[in-house]
Amino acid sequence: MHDYQPPADDGLAVLYQDDVLLVVNKPSGLLSVPGRGENKQDCLLSRVHVEHEDALIVHRLDMETSGVMVLARNKDIHRKISGLFERREVQKRYIAIVDGRIKNAAGKIDLPIICDWPNRPRQIVDHDQGKPSVTRYKALSRNIEENTTRVELEPETGRSHQLRVHLQSIGHPILGDRLYANKQQQAMAPRLLLHALSLGFVHPVTSEPLRFVCESPF
Repeated sequence: MHDYQPPADDGLAVLYQDDVLLVVNKPSGLLSVPGRGENKQDCLLSRVHVEHEDALIVHRLDMETSGVMVLARNKDIHRKISGLFERREVQKRYIAIVDGRIKNAAGKIDLPIICDWPNRPRQIVDHDQGKPSVTRYKALSRNIEENTTRVELEPETGRSHQLRVHLQSIGHPILGDRLYANKQQQAMAPRLLLHALSLGFVHPVTSEPLRFVCESPF
């Protein structure tokens, strides 16, 4: 990993909290959990713990991805929400800006993914050994001058780097992606243009349907 320089700690952007849940907006450039080494201890979880020492991480966003993350506030709730993710009972939506103009208004990318072990953390499409991975996409708008497409993404599975690998594999890498885009595509944005727009799931205690939205900063 390049030198880790997390964004300034301007306080948590809390979208929702109750006795058992905490939902926050993770800024781009911040690890979800501590990395290896002293210089990678500043992360979303450590910042959350300053105010909510009971919070437990349930899922992660890549360091450069911003947006909605849910944390559990006790072990029982952690188990229940983890189960929702495992059973694909969490509705996840993302916004991305990709290179090139995607022709179809909507579509499905169904390509198996596995870790590219010699080049980790990179992931690759591998039809023999990859794990099943499915992403639905919808083209929201196309910028003819910049030759880019704004897309809404709905991952049905939750593989590492899934959205980034899937978009690259159909020839439309996400702008600013230092792992999967070429130098020109990386230079088109100051950060990875991928944002977790919303999470929807049933409250583990009240069974009330919940949906948390955090609008894209780009």
